[in-house]
Amino acid sequence: MRVVAGRAKGHSLKSPQGAGIRPTSDLVREAIFSMLESVAIDWSRVLDLYAGTGALGIEALSRGAEWVDFVEKNPRMYNLIMENLDRTGFKNQAKVYRVSAQKALSFLEGAYGIILMDPPYNDPSIARVAEALASSKLVGKESTIVIEHSRRTPLKERFGSFHQVRELHHGDTLVSVYQYTEGES
Repeated sequence: MRVVAGRAKGHSLKSPQGAGIRPTSDLVREAIFSMLESVAIDWSRVLDLYAGTGALGIEALSRGAEWVDFVEKNPRMYNLIMENLDRTGFKNQAKVYRVSAQKALSFLEGAYGIILMDPPYNDPSIARVAEALASSKLVGKESTIVIEHSRRTPLKERFGSFHQVRELHHGDTLVSVYQYTEGES
């Protein structure tokens, strides 16, 4: 696994081995960021929920995001994110929180321009967390929410005032992109 583009292009990222670990592939990450380049308005603050290895947030930093907050409750993965931030030189542009996504929604402050969600495919709370996020103080009119999920876990076309604007299909992976829609909730 490596950083696909930007300042840290080509840097390899550490990834754990084992069952149940499903980091976003380089191909899917490239497709996500190609979409974001055409739809995302604000790259100043990025939130990487269910951060795993940190690959999505690190890719955002490499492509010009000013700051990324990473949220990952697994202690082993938390340490891996810290190591990957050090490897890529982005340690001073990020903070890593070792809490659940739901807990992070309760204490993080301010709107993020981009929110990246890559929960475990078998997590039944994906829609509930997306709904809570869409009505939280962490989103604004210029926010873009990206959710990577399994085809077997379809998501609604709208969460609060956020409407699905794009969808990417790659094997069993779906990437749903949501943006604010004026006057709808």
